[in-house]
Amino acid sequence: MVWDNSLPDAEVQMEKFLKAWPQVIVMAKLLHLKTDPNLYREVLKHYFEEKDASIVETVWRGLMGAKDQNDQGDGTDSKLDAGPDTAATMSLSNPIIPGFSPDPSIVKVGEWYFLVNSTFHMFPGIPVYASKDLVSWKHIGNVISRPGQVILKQSDTEVNRMPDVGEVMLATGGLFAPTIRYNNGTFYVVCTNVVRATEDTRYALQNFVATTRDIWSGQWDDLIWYDFDGIDPSILFDDDGKTYIQGSKSPGPYTRIAQFEIDIATGKKLSEEKILWEGTGGVYPEGPHIYKRNGWYCLMVSEGGTHEDHMITMARSRNVWGPYEPCPENPILVPASKDMYIRHTGHCDVFEDENGQWWGVLLGVRRDKDGRYNMGRESHLTPAKWADDWLRLESVEAEINTSRLASANAEQGLTAVEGVDFLYIRDPVLENYKIDSGSKTISVTSSSVDLSHPRESPSFVGKRQRLHAGQSSATFKISASSKVKTGLAVYKDEHRYLRVFYDTAERAVVYGFVNNAKDLKKTEQRALDRDVDTIQFRFEYTEREYRVFYTTGKDWEHVATLDTLDMTGPDFVGPVIGVFALAQESVTVEVADLQVE
Repeated sequence: MVWDNSLPDAEVQMEKFLKAWPQVIVMAKLLHLKTDPNLYREVLKHYFEEKDASIVETVWRGLMGAKDQNDQGDGTDSKLDAGPDTAATMSLSNPIIPGFSPDPSIVKVGEWYFLVNSTFHMFPGIPVYASKDLVSWKHIGNVISRPGQVILKQSDTEVNRMPDVGEVMLATGGLFAPTIRYNNGTFYVVCTNVVRATEDTRYALQNFVATTRDIWSGQWDDLIWYDFDGIDPSILFDDDGKTYIQGSKSPGPYTRIAQFEIDIATGKKLSEEKILWEGTGGVYPEGPHIYKRNGWYCLMVSEGGTHEDHMITMARSRNVWGPYEPCPENPILVPASKDMYIRHTGHCDVFEDENGQWWGVLLGVRRDKDGRYNMGRESHLTPAKWADDWLRLESVEAEINTSRLASANAEQGLTAVEGVDFLYIRDPVLENYKIDSGSKTISVTSSSVDLSHPRESPSFVGKRQRLHAGQSSATFKISASSKVKTGLAVYKDEHRYLRVFYDTAERAVVYGFVNNAKDLKKTEQRALDRDVDTIQFRFEYTEREYRVFYTTGKDWEHVATLDTLDMTGPDFVGPVIGVFALAQESVTVEVADLQVE
C-alpha cells in the first residue's frame, strides 16, 4: 500500500469520515483536489478492509463526480468538479437512475434515449427520463400528470406473510411496469393500473395506452383503454403494419405470456388472446418484450419473482404467434449470487446504441452483506450481445467500462425540469399545494388523512431519495395558535414510514417510525419549553442508517437514529422524502427550502 505524502493524516481524516457521514462527498472532493483519485480508492480499500464495501463505492463516486451529486429540481447540477484529468479514468456507476426507479423500459429515437419506470401509488405517474449518452439523464416529464387520468385510490399495499421463507412481501397497487415505444412520429406507453378490491368492487387490472407526438412537452393525450386481464404489457409494431400487445396473463396461481393484435388508435382487440410461452419453470413469467431480428421474433421475459430468484429467459419463433422455442442456454441472465452487491436483477428491456453495442436496462437492488436495500428497486445498465440470434446479458456490475459507451467522457448525473420531480400520494388535491417558481417555498394545506391511510391522499409532497449518503431538510413556519402536526417524513407506503414533526397542541417535537410488515413501531416525544413559529427538521442518512435532527435556533438537536434494515424488505417501491401537514381543521403551513438528496 502506497500513501501519498502530499496529504498527511489521511487516516485521521478517514476516522472523521466515520463520525460524519453526511460530509462524505465534501471530504472526497477535498481529497481529490490534492491527489490522484485512483490512489485514494486504494486507500479506502486498505483502510476499511472488509468492514463495508459500500463505503468505498460511496466515496469513489464522490471523487468521480458521479451521479450521487444530482440536481434537486432547480435546474442546476450540483455534481462535483472532478478536475480536468478525471475523464480518462472515469467509469459509469450503476444504478443509472438511483432511487425509486423500478421496471425500466427504454427506446432510442434519433440521438436520444427515453426511459420510463413504474410509480405504483405515487402521483405524477410514470416518469420520463432523457439522455443522449446513457450517462447523464434528465427527468423531463411524467406520462400521468393530470388528476383523473388514472384513479389511484385503490392502490393500497398488501402485506403478504411468507412463513416458508420467513419474510413479508409488500405488494403495492397502482401503476405497474410501463413499456415505451416509438412508431411513425408517435411515442407510445402501455401500462397497467392495478386496482385493489373493496367491499363493493372487485380487483381489477386496468390497461391503457398513452401517446404523445412531442415527448418534450410533458403533455400526453387522453388515455386509450383496452381489455386485458394481465399486467406488464409490451407493444410490438410489426413490419407489416400490424400491432401486438404482449403481457403477463392472469389468473394464476402463476402467470403466462399472452398476446393479441390491437387497433392501437382505439384499443379495440383485433384477435383472440393466445398464450405464447409459459417460461422455463420459474414462477411468475412477466415483463415480456418481443424484438424482431433476422426474421426471428425473440421473446424475452422475467421469471422467478422480482426478488432473490429474479432471472431473464428467452424464446424465439419465426411466426409472431409461435410456437416459441426456448433458448438452449436459459436463463440468459442468471439470478445474482448472494455475494454480489447488486441483486434481484431482472425485468429487462434491450436496445442498440449508435455504435452497434447492445445494452439492457433492468431493475436491481443494492444490497449490503447484512441484507439492507432500503433504496429499493433501481434502474441499472448492463452490456448485452447477440450470438446466433440469441441474446446474452452480462451480470450487472457496480461499474461499467465507459469505453463501450458512445460518449465515454460524459459526466454522470441526474437532473430534472423544474417541478416535475415532486411526488404526492395517490390522488392529491393539488389546490392544497402552492409551489413557487423556484421551488423554494411550498404552502401546504393540511388534511385529516394520516400517512397510515391505505386509500386516501394525505397532505404530503416530496421527492425520491436519490443518494445513499446524503441529507434532506426543510424549514416550517407555523402559527402557534393552530392545531397541526407538520414535519418531514421518509415514506414508502401506508405500512412503512419514519417521520419527525412539531405538534403545536402538545408543544413538542415527535419522532415516529412504523413498519407493520416487521411489527415495528416507535414513538418518542420531546417537549419544548416554549411555543415556536419556526422549526427546521433534517434527516442525515447513509446506506446503514437515518439520523433525525431538529432546531429552533442555532443548535441542532439529535432526536433518533434508525437502522435502514428496519425499512428494508421485499417490496415494489422506494423511499420518498417530503413534508406533510396533519390537522382536523384546515391549516396552511409555509415550508421553505425543501432539500431532498
